[in-house]
Amino acid sequence: MVTPRLRISITGLAGVVLAAFALWLAWQVPSIEIAWVMAVLALTVFLFAFEVVAVDVAAISVMVLLGLTTLAAPWMGLETGLVPLANLFDGFGSNAVISIIAVMIIGAALDKTGLMTWVASVIMRIGGSTEARIIPLISGTVGVISSFMQNVGSAALFLPVVSRISARTGLPMSRLLMPMGFCAILGGTITMVGSSPLILLNDLIKATNQGLPPEQQMETFGLFSVTPIGLALVATGILYFVLLGRFVLPVRDNDQLLRAGDPMDYYAETYGIADFSAHEARVPTGNAIAGLSVDEIERRWNLRIIAVEKGDGVRFGASGVDRRLGIEQGTLLAILATEGRFATFVAETEIETRPDLETFAEALSANRAGIAEIVIPPGSGLVGKSARDVSMRRVFGLSLLAIRRGDETLTYATGGVRNLPFKPGDTLVVHTAWTDLVRLERNRDFVIVTTEYPHEELRPHKLPVALLFFALTLGLVLFTDLMLSVALLTGAIGMILSGVLSIDEAYAAVSWKTVFLLASLIPLGLAVETSGTAAWIAQETLSALGDVPIWVIQAALAVLATFFTLVMSNVGATVLLVPLAVNMALGAGANPAVFALTVGIATSNSFLIPTHQVNALIMGPGGYRVPDYLRAGGIMTVLFLLVSLLMLNQLF
Repeated sequence: MVTPRLRISITGLAGVVLAAFALWLAWQVPSIEIAWVMAVLALTVFLFAFEVVAVDVAAISVMVLLGLTTLAAPWMGLETGLVPLANLFDGFGSNAVISIIAVMIIGAALDKTGLMTWVASVIMRIGGSTEARIIPLISGTVGVISSFMQNVGSAALFLPVVSRISARTGLPMSRLLMPMGFCAILGGTITMVGSSPLILLNDLIKATNQGLPPEQQMETFGLFSVTPIGLALVATGILYFVLLGRFVLPVRDNDQLLRAGDPMDYYAETYGIADFSAHEARVPTGNAIAGLSVDEIERRWNLRIIAVEKGDGVRFGASGVDRRLGIEQGTLLAILATEGRFATFVAETEIETRPDLETFAEALSANRAGIAEIVIPPGSGLVGKSARDVSMRRVFGLSLLAIRRGDETLTYATGGVRNLPFKPGDTLVVHTAWTDLVRLERNRDFVIVTTEYPHEELRPHKLPVALLFFALTLGLVLFTDLMLSVALLTGAIGMILSGVLSIDEAYAAVSWKTVFLLASLIPLGLAVETSGTAAWIAQETLSALGDVPIWVIQAALAVLATFFTLVMSNVGATVLLVPLAVNMALGAGANPAVFALTVGIATSNSFLIPTHQVNALIMGPGGYRVPDYLRAGGIMTVLFLLVSLLMLNQLF
């Protein structure tokens, strides 16, 4: 374990080494301007690699430092600052930054409609219980979603899905999360809006073109120019884990994983019912319970029917399941019960059971419903009334499971809980849809104790209009010459104006850390290009490589981009290396646009250590350690380089 004192010592030593390296470079470079740019580059790498401050703070600091060089130019031996003040904040209005903001808003809007949750439920129904089927389904879906939204967002979306699959199949999360996370990163290479480096790439190409003669200027890339490369990389990732996953993926105990926070597990731990769970069953033709009401079934077998499907859609939540509702042949039931009581119910009724939730998987998923605790306050209109008196399930969407009164707890399993009149201070343990719980937060008859639950209200009725604006955005990108940022903002503002997303939700969907990181580094890229630093580094690199084939130079550039993205942000690596790549290509007689694209793709090669946001996200839930990434990510890194370089040269 690295102690804080040791970390400070390592950081200080690295700072001294980089300072010495910068001083040595000052004697090697052809001009004082390049010397200062190299010093700023060395400082940037140091701040990013050792996380002296947060990466966005480091980027803003570098931008401010570049601005101050205008004031300090006479003392630095310069005629002007390293970046003209008029261009210092161009990054905040750049096409790339606005495009990234719009992509984040569009992704959040699609998620708000419940589209992503529906996709997840489909995977759970057809995935089976084997790694060979589940890994391709989850990883392939996440990869495709990542091509149009931020990869960390798509990975976060599927975390609870993987948790539920792990709980039901017994497969450790550590066997499922890493393939999902890696494919989320790989999916960002399927389109030119799938990752920040690729969104930024066309802007960097346009900026670089300003310093090139007309015959050497590069064409920008279309939305799907990289799709064959991205699909090949995602397919490689899936095949890698299907064929070699048993050797490279660790096996961790699931006790510490996300499902430890499952409301069912919480209820079991708190109230001592260890095998409490949800079940799905179907009433077969001629079954004895056909014709009984929900209330009659619940009282006789001491269980809870929380959702019903009678052929007219899932009934769940407020106004969904009433105790007087009659059960018919063919009705599907979602039942909450202990394993023992459910087994007795099945034995006595001969009802058909299903091994997993299928019809009710989405409605009862952890992000849609769960266990909550509610207190009856003094002055509540419910004091002196029972759950049966107020039709609690039908009116409020609450299935009462237990009442805690002082040191005494009465559960539905002991009977009578719904007939017990409420007293001030009673804690009610209920199963509810989160949307119903949100509504009850404004009801003075209740005090909601449970606060850690998804407060988002999905808007499935907005799905058609959301898909319409998404299709409109794609059409503008594909079939018009409109700037990417304007095309994407058309979709984003359409989502807001149509009510798919509120303006506050749109602001919350944007990762402002990413925005400031990207916008603040753009001036550094400008300084690297206009000062001649990129051209000098390219010339020195080519001289060091000697007379080698162009593909060797391209491979060396891809390896360099991979290294940079491990020690700093992929955005920073792209900004620094694209000008270098263009100059190397021109010096070697290669296609500069292809070399620039090589950098844009290679900066997604972030598997070796958990520095990428997605890898950091899954590290805790998966119980991963750094050696796990070195083992699985090391092979993936090599495969990424081989497949991407092969596809780049085949395609271009």
